[in-house]
Amino acid sequence: MNLKSSVDLNASPAQSPAVFSLEGKTALITGGGAGIGLEIARCMVASGAHVILTGRTEARLKEAVKDLGPLAAYRVNDVTRLETLEDLVNDLETEFGPLDILVNNAGINMKKPALEVSDDDFSHIIDTNLNAVFALTRTCAKRMVARGSGSIIMISSMAAYYGIDRVVAYAASKSGVEGMVKVLASDLSRYNVRVNAVAPGFIETNMMKTAFGSDPDRMNKAMARTPMGKFGKPEDVGWAAVFLASEAAAYITGVSLRVDGGNAIGF
Repeated sequence: MNLKSSVDLNASPAQSPAVFSLEGKTALITGGGAGIGLEIARCMVASGAHVILTGRTEARLKEAVKDLGPLAAYRVNDVTRLETLEDLVNDLETEFGPLDILVNNAGINMKKPALEVSDDDFSHIIDTNLNAVFALTRTCAKRMVARGSGSIIMISSMAAYYGIDRVVAYAASKSGVEGMVKVLASDLSRYNVRVNAVAPGFIETNMMKTAFGSDPDRMNKAMARTPMGKFGKPEDVGWAAVFLASEAAAYITGVSLRVDGGNAIGF
């Protein structure tokens, strides 16, 4: 099914929220079965988009789609299997129509002292968080360029900005994502394909709770330098992604939007 529609940018001020709508858009969200990816999907569905979730665990994806309702679908896929991505995108566009939005959310972390990180450890993180992100982005972007429109959103991290100890591979991967956003925006913007990132701060996900549960000193340090005095919710990231995907952000490309409660500027 093809769910395309356009937004009237000449609407009166009373109708201006229409530019934030994703009605008629189709979004592919990797790692969309749980956590931030699921909340991005939830916010996009609430904004009218049809969302397609991918991930490795079918039971989790089924439950997510059941929760999200009729505008959601899923496909089991491991983004690190680069040879599958071309067929994945072909199949999805055949069934659902052109993909307007790509959200590269799938990612993994590892907390380990840098001198204990093996080559295999490092490569595993880079393969998932950087190599797979580029491969899927390239596959989708070729089609977006041919159509003359598209929005690509990366999920970065404050680890790309800070020298956080014990996350050397993760920080390297997200720093690479930040660089990729700038270069791809330069390459693709002339074709009306925008590339941006959302950089979540400390967001209350199961992953963060697990990490902080074993490291209360780090949790206290994170809270102490967050001016808003609270950790973020997954929906805070979700609505930021909706904004960047919408026509309200039509002149925004090459940026990394920090969703961190001011943590980056906290003293």
